[in-house]
Amino acid sequence: MYEAFVPKEIFLTKGIGRHKEKLASFEEALRDAKIASFNLVPVSSIFPPNCKIVPVDKGLKKLHAGQILHCVISRNTSNEYRRMIAASVGVAIPKDRNHHGYLSEHHSFGETDKQAGDYAEDLAALMLSTTLGLDFDNDTTWDQKEEIWKMSGKIVRTSNITQSAVCANGVWTTVLAAAVFVS
Repeated sequence: MYEAFVPKEIFLTKGIGRHKEKLASFEEALRDAKIASFNLVPVSSIFPPNCKIVPVDKGLKKLHAGQILHCVISRNTSNEYRRMIAASVGVAIPKDRNHHGYLSEHHSFGETDKQAGDYAEDLAALMLSTTLGLDFDNDTTWDQKEEIWKMSGKIVRTSNITQSAVCANGVWTTVLAAAVFVS
């Protein structure tokens, strides 16, 4: 009988890399995030039921170099001098931990950590809220949605992991944020 692979732990990490080569800047960002020694497989946006967020170091202790890891990853790259880039993963966890939550990836230009992180967090909460029966029309503002989420009591926690940077002259800059599933 087939038993589904459902992770019980996840860790959030971020990194920044700079190099004259685009791919090498991505490698540097992976190293900064402490996930360069793994084979990363991007997955969509579901935070598994009963999963818990653990610190990066605790999650890494359970992994081995070369291991295939599933993750929700956001990355952004540019070599445009003084260009602000950001990458963020938002998290929304329901009160009922037997129900799945959501992870969202967002990458942008011209946004600070706070702006990109807030957007990714709101996006994850929006996706979760619609599965919990909290539908909104297109005219509802973010502040109104947040108030409805809080009043519903169905969303217990939102957070994000975000990395932004201003691009340096003559090199590629890569930022990344990731939610890494621990098996």
